[in-house]
Amino acid sequence: MGKTRRMMSVGLTGAALALTLAAPARAGATPTAATGAEATAKAGAPTGWRLTPTGTDARFRGLAAVDRSTAWAAGSKGTVLRTTDGGHSWRNVSPPGAGDLEFRDVEAFDARRAVVLAIGEGETSRVLRTEDGGATWTESFRNTDPRAFYDCMTFFDARHGLAMSDPVDGKYRILSTRDGGRSWRVLPSAGMPDALPGEAAFAASGQCLVSSGPRDVWLATGGAATARVLHSSDRGLTWKATTSPIPAGDPARGVFGLAFRDRDHGIAVGGDYRADQASPKAAAITGDGGRSWRTSATPPPAYRSGVAWLPQTKGAKHTKDAALAVGPTGTDLTTDGGRTWRTVDTGSYDTVDCTRDGTCWASGERGRISVAHRTAWPTDGRGK
Repeated sequence: MGKTRRMMSVGLTGAALALTLAAPARAGATPTAATGAEATAKAGAPTGWRLTPTGTDARFRGLAAVDRSTAWAAGSKGTVLRTTDGGHSWRNVSPPGAGDLEFRDVEAFDARRAVVLAIGEGETSRVLRTEDGGATWTESFRNTDPRAFYDCMTFFDARHGLAMSDPVDGKYRILSTRDGGRSWRVLPSAGMPDALPGEAAFAASGQCLVSSGPRDVWLATGGAATARVLHSSDRGLTWKATTSPIPAGDPARGVFGLAFRDRDHGIAVGGDYRADQASPKAAAITGDGGRSWRTSATPPPAYRSGVAWLPQTKGAKHTKDAALAVGPTGTDLTTDGGRTWRTVDTGSYDTVDCTRDGTCWASGERGRISVAHRTAWPTDGRGK
């Protein structure tokens, strides 16, 4: 089980999606060419996405959208990028000496403050924090338990946040911070349900642990006989587990990403990440905070790892129920809260994030980071 679980979390790049990426751009440089993004643009010309020049071919599974000008991306080989001009240029602000780390999640509060999570067994699971736009970094947590393997993190506000590990002693382990990621403590496990045999989370998009509002948080799982979503309404102290209809029963299947627009309405995406396997039920929705889930009537056509609600615009039709889902084979749009989806782009992305001011960002393999305003997507039901 242990080896299978580790391969499931790390192995999203592993043998199936090999980590044969070139070295990241030189720290401190301002890239001017979209090395990897340009190479993959031909595979699927964006409909709403505008590819940006990252200057690296790292794979970015961690993404934090602050506003239409500012975003952070964290990825392979210890690479962290930041833009403050809407993606027209990216600055490599990678922590010194982090080249052996795999960053899979980043949470940013503004253009200067961000927290990144490195995944892996034992001490390779770490949290680093910056308060000066990435000029300097401080390591605030290093996992010393060889049984733990951290996958995702989320913040309720600029001070309170959580990170989660695959099961240790049969239960998911939860880290908590009350000071913006400067220090962390392991929460008691008494309120955590037992993990299922073979169950774990996927470090695929930074969305296996998500929050909405000041106290609600959800955790996505896979690998076991069923794929579950766990919910806590007290910042991770106690949890309740619900079975999702997204297929599981294999280490490569389950719920990979979650998004909640409020404490009730949520979307789960996933499937089977192997390119040669079908994912017929790749999305599910809830209207009761995750107490129950139902399969999308017309789900995305393939495995999806990331999902985000589109920003709401006052008076605009459908925007309250609009969301994007992304994966290696494309981007899908829903305008009815996740009940039906249609593919609007065929480029490869691993994760997606949207901001309140109407901007969405997506990132993925070979340096691909794209941006689009909400109006770039056909949310009026008529298409482009």
